[in-house]
Amino acid sequence: MNLKERPYLRRIELLRERITSFNEYPFNLPIIKDFSYIDFHQDVTFFVGENGVGKSTIIESIAVGLGYNAEGGNRNVNFKTKETTSELYKFLRLIKSYKKPREGYFLRAESLYNVASYMDSIAPPEVQGYGGKSLHSQSHGEAFLSVIKNKFHGNGLYILDEPESALSPTRLIAILSVINNLVKRNSQFIIATHSPILLAYPNSTIYQINNSEIKEIEYLDTENFLITKNFLDNHKAIIDSLFSKKPIGGTHEDKH
Repeated sequence: MNLKERPYLRRIELLRERITSFNEYPFNLPIIKDFSYIDFHQDVTFFVGENGVGKSTIIESIAVGLGYNAEGGNRNVNFKTKETTSELYKFLRLIKSYKKPREGYFLRAESLYNVASYMDSIAPPEVQGYGGKSLHSQSHGEAFLSVIKNKFHGNGLYILDEPESALSPTRLIAILSVINNLVKRNSQFIIATHSPILLAYPNSTIYQINNSEIKEIEYLDTENFLITKNFLDNHKAIIDSLFSKKPIGGTHEDKH
């Protein structure tokens, strides 16, 4: 495949002129108020940032805008457990390559259980396409890996939301190899993560979301790497410092 055929998703742009108010969710998120566009790497694009800054909201909106179910799955999965999808996807322009991916999947760790329940409700495990086993018959991590093994074949666009919540460090390292093999088979990944292991994937683009700013950042400059490294290098001193602090207000003995 000519590299000009990728990334399948090249850019997203916020159609600001269509937004009537920035005082309601999700438009009241600081990052959305000042957001104009994001360009995607042809192989792997990461989103990092603290909880609540809007990573999953952006990831969800991309997935829904591409035709995927908000709770996860491929384009054939169509269900709704609860109405929690933000309206952001309606205000995004998705700029794509002329070459369409052969397949795609939105893998959302927090709602994989709901996808498993939906699949069990419409078909027996033998024909669901997850290796002949119900995702519910596997652990969270095993189910996650089963999705990747059975639904990720290459020439695809794969959107992952916090995959580290389901996987051990050993499995995360293994996933780096899986991602690389799929990239070699003309795939593109868009991933929201807190994992310094996943972020180590080389030649990727990392966007850090910090309040009202989205900026490209190098791996060694991410808080995910710096905080983890500092903890591992100084874990005893950090734990001693944390546990030696007195509770707020003091102890019962302190008051006598």
